Amino acid sequence: MIDRLRESRWFYILLSVLLAVLIWMYIRDVENPTQEGTYYGVEIQISGERVLEERGLTVASISQKTVNVTVNAPISVHNDLRGNITATVDVSQCTEPGEYQLTCTPKLPSNIDTTGAYFPDSAQVVTVVIDNLATETKTLELKLEGSVADGYQAGAPVFDPETVELSGTAEQLAQVSRAVVILEADGLKQSYSGRLPITLLDENDEPITDTNISMSEETAYLTLPVGVMKEVPLTVSFIPGGGATGDGDVEVDIQPKTINVIGTEEAVAGLTEISLGSIDLSTVLDTSVITMPIRLSSALDNASGITEAQVTVTIKGLSTRSLDVSNIEITNVPDGYTVEKVTQTRTIVIRGSESALEQVDPNQVWIVADMSKITATGTNSVPVTVYLNASDEVGVVGEYKIVVNIKKK
Repeated sequence: MIDRLRESRWFYILLSVLLAVLIWMYIRDVENPTQEGTYYGVEIQISGERVLEERGLTVASISQKTVNVTVNAPISVHNDLRGNITATVDVSQCTEPGEYQLTCTPKLPSNIDTTGAYFPDSAQVVTVVIDNLATETKTLELKLEGSVADGYQAGAPVFDPETVELSGTAEQLAQVSRAVVILEADGLKQSYSGRLPITLLDENDEPITDTNISMSEETAYLTLPVGVMKEVPLTVSFIPGGGATGDGDVEVDIQPKTINVIGTEEAVAGLTEISLGSIDLSTVLDTSVITMPIRLSSALDNASGITEAQVTVTIKGLSTRSLDVSNIEITNVPDGYTVEKVTQTRTIVIRGSESALEQVDPNQVWIVADMSKITATGTNSVPVTVYLNASDEVGVVGEYKIVVNIKKK
């Protein structure tokens, strides 16, 4: 069998290949000869851009984005070089707009042993165009690539940050139509929160990829409420005062009357109204227009985007009467101070039915100034509380002050 194998031509062919491999491995690992290798498509990196920005300049274009780099190095070094070579163009020497011929310098990596490696060719030259730096701020928008589920609605997206600042040449910035955050989703049934890249779009809504525009932020945190939408009326409640109770003697108009909210089915199922809060009727003389914030629970999103309501309150069916009140008391004067009334008589307005108003005597009204919170001396206007000892059908309307003279003993 062995004799037959020795006489076979294939035996000698396989033996020759094996010897060649062994010799090659010996040369590579022991002799480690130097050889030339070319690395294609090494991306050019630009340095010194911060210096340019400080001068109000930016890189408008570069003649090429990659270079081919030839390296002479031992075989063992070549094995580690792939993907680690860089090429840099330094633009910090550019001082004004124009076209510059700059050297593109290749560099060996520092994280591997490159002993014996060198670049046999001289550094390549590339053309870099420098232009004035322009900036523009874009408000972020949502681009939903997909849809929400049937029966659900998406609310107003919230971005953090809300805007992005773009830097580049005026020509480059003119290409940007919108700055968007793209959310790819289909059949959304719940709110989305997450960080996504910011994408620049041209006038055709196509992404701008081949550009030197820099952005102050590369990503934004998106919150998109998704749920069931419901139209809910706005309401107010009243604190009786000034002879008005809110039961038949008050006319109220709220604008807007309703808003749309978004929430889970459970959150909106029992929602019948949204209360804006309470209004003290003693502060409303005839007609008052009050701005009140619209506050929602954390489980709801304001799909209408309206955050305030204008509430017009009109008192009807009641009359007013003015009384000159001289019964003024000063109370709770701190030790070390004296307080002298400058105001001797204050006109007070009361409200109620005409018959009830006629029965009120000025002596039934008194004014009290609480001086427990004195902070300054001299002549001051201080708030007072007005008391009325009369029928519940009559009440004091408005807020009042008197003038006093405060001295230290």
